[in-house]
Amino acid sequence: GVTLEQAIENIDIGGPTMLRSAAKNHKDVVVVVDPADYEPILNEMKGNKGEVSYKTCYRLARKVFEHTCNYDTLIAEYLRDKEEDKEDFPQTLTMTARLGATLRYGENPFQKAAFYVEKSDGYLSLAEAKQHQGKEMSFNNYYDGHSALVLALEFDRSACAIIKHNNPCGVAVGSGAADAYVKALKTDPISAFGGVLAFNCEVDGAAAEEMAKLFIEVVIAPKFTDEALSVFGEKKNVRLLELPGMDKPLKGFDVKRIAGGFLIQNWDTMRVDVRSLKAVTKRQPTADELDGLEFGWRVCKHVKSNAIVYAYKDMTAGIGVGQTSRVFAARTGAQNAVLELKGSVVASDGFFPFRDGLDELHEQGVTAVIQPGGSVKDDEVIAACDEHDMAMLLTGARHFKH
Repeated sequence: GVTLEQAIENIDIGGPTMLRSAAKNHKDVVVVVDPADYEPILNEMKGNKGEVSYKTCYRLARKVFEHTCNYDTLIAEYLRDKEEDKEDFPQTLTMTARLGATLRYGENPFQKAAFYVEKSDGYLSLAEAKQHQGKEMSFNNYYDGHSALVLALEFDRSACAIIKHNNPCGVAVGSGAADAYVKALKTDPISAFGGVLAFNCEVDGAAAEEMAKLFIEVVIAPKFTDEALSVFGEKKNVRLLELPGMDKPLKGFDVKRIAGGFLIQNWDTMRVDVRSLKAVTKRQPTADELDGLEFGWRVCKHVKSNAIVYAYKDMTAGIGVGQTSRVFAARTGAQNAVLELKGSVVASDGFFPFRDGLDELHEQGVTAVIQPGGSVKDDEVIAACDEHDMAMLLTGARHFKH
């Protein structure tokens, strides 16, 4: 809430300089930047005739450089955000986060793990959620929780997203949390067992009663009513995360680490105005098909590639995830489906390279498709749709997720 000039005036010069100088001379100087170190240092001095060991001095010096590095990174981030013509990617990538929690283990029990928390500054942050009950959050809980959260936030209506192993296994919108959950569960109730759920709306007693019938790991929502908390109170192990202010944007970059460095990209927040698209087929989609295509397209970008999402206007019907072939994804989505697919529509995260994918969808009773287009065989794919009296929209943009 201050001007750039005021912020610059508040950049400390002398403090970091003295800290760095003291830390450099840690053989002879005990330098302390963390109040949590006061008591251990005092105890060490009391038990060691006023002396502090070199081991402790070394550790404290290391903490100084972490502290001043964090301080300078925050300043650099602030200045970069204020820059008018800032570059898409900085020449030097600096990130800073504090240790929020040491987790029980990572993706597997033999892996050590921790949750580091960024300064939120008005951005969406799971670290700001209030946990009402349940065991400590695990590595997988947080990872799946993020995926469920950003998917639920795709929708303006009350929505529920069910995530299992970082893939959606059911998504729906409804008149409220209970309605959305019941419909989302119908997609794949077997995979939903042990899932992580997120809502973009208040979870009330009716929704809690429905969820209490199934073993679930985590529920994220902007608010839980007292009745909902009472119902979940009988399910002590269910982790309830209350996260108000879900309308905040995601911070910074989407970062993936590989051997030797980082891959960074903007978050995939792109929206396509599906209703403005013209069908490339002879038949235009009906109003219900158009609703389903728009719904399926929003879900599709959150499904691991290759992805095929069977959908109706307010719910998923079958989801094919992570396949090496698009026709395999179409078959997998149908095999996973519990609901009737006849009359459903399909969203595909990438183009159809051959017509076999469309032939497969026709066999399942699909009536309309939305996909990026761009294959050298688009004409054959469109011709296949026309043969099957299917409507098709091309978005011109794909939504791969690896």
